[in-house]
Amino acid sequence: MQQTRVQQGLPYYVTFAKKFPTVHHLAKAKEDVVMKTWQGLGYYSRARNLHYTAKFISKDLKGKFPTEFETIKELKGIGEYTASAIASFAFNKPHAVVDGNVFRVLSRYLGIATPIDSTEGKKEFTCKAEMLLDKKDPGTFNQAIMEFGAMQCVPQNPACAICPLNKGCVALATDRVDELPVKSQKTKVRNRYFNYFIVRKEGKTLIKKRTEKDIWKNLYDFPMIETKKAVKRPPLNPLLIAPPLGRKKSVSPVPEIPKLFKHILSHQVIYARFWDISSDALKQFPEIGQNKGKQVYILDNQLNKFAFPRLIERYFEENSTKK
Repeated sequence: MQQTRVQQGLPYYVTFAKKFPTVHHLAKAKEDVVMKTWQGLGYYSRARNLHYTAKFISKDLKGKFPTEFETIKELKGIGEYTASAIASFAFNKPHAVVDGNVFRVLSRYLGIATPIDSTEGKKEFTCKAEMLLDKKDPGTFNQAIMEFGAMQCVPQNPACAICPLNKGCVALATDRVDELPVKSQKTKVRNRYFNYFIVRKEGKTLIKKRTEKDIWKNLYDFPMIETKKAVKRPPLNPLLIAPPLGRKKSVSPVPEIPKLFKHILSHQVIYARFWDISSDALKQFPEIGQNKGKQVYILDNQLNKFAFPRLIERYFEENSTKK
């Protein structure tokens, strides 16, 4: 819920909780099953961290979840924000939760212009939040201020005229509601161009597991070559290799340029084309098969059992590969 709207995340939560009702169920599950259940939410490292931590709690901690902030924070995938949320919500420990909503409420109400993405700003806002925290009922207080930011003190065009805190709001009094909170850095967005190769043979499609340190780790996709820009022909150059005598030096002509899919991530924009090629091309052009990760042919009617990135799911939805 830190990066996903509740309406979008809730069905996933319900499904996840039914499939893995205890930490032991999650610990015993295969990673592919966990990733498939998470599929569509993005931020897949969180699913991997959940699985890793579940195994640690189940085996090393005998199924007992730690109750103190510092020990919670030591768990893989849990930082200051999540540890504070767990400690206060689950165990009523006095730790302030500082998320985007809290940054916005405090910045506007107190008139703080220190950039929220700076080290100084994070310390200042955390200090203010700790000072304001209701030590007797920290869980309710944290949820209340987060909800206030999500429902009332929204990022764009907040309804200040009906806000119950408008009389004490510094940003409203100084006409700076639209200026606060302040961010010092703009997120740099990287464009990437993926060329996927759809290789079919006898009712099967070739897929591979992404094992490299990159986006979508441990999800499945197709053999792929990344280029510096979008291309209008398959990026396979027979001149780059020395084929034996008698081997064809080019792939079959492409009748039309495949659709260019666009997929937006937090720090990257992926542009992808899906090229249909024959299985013989894998031998003609070994660069296709040099992707890290295991490649295997899967029956088309079994593809829905594997976890794919949303980009690949969109391709499936527009094509008849996946039954």
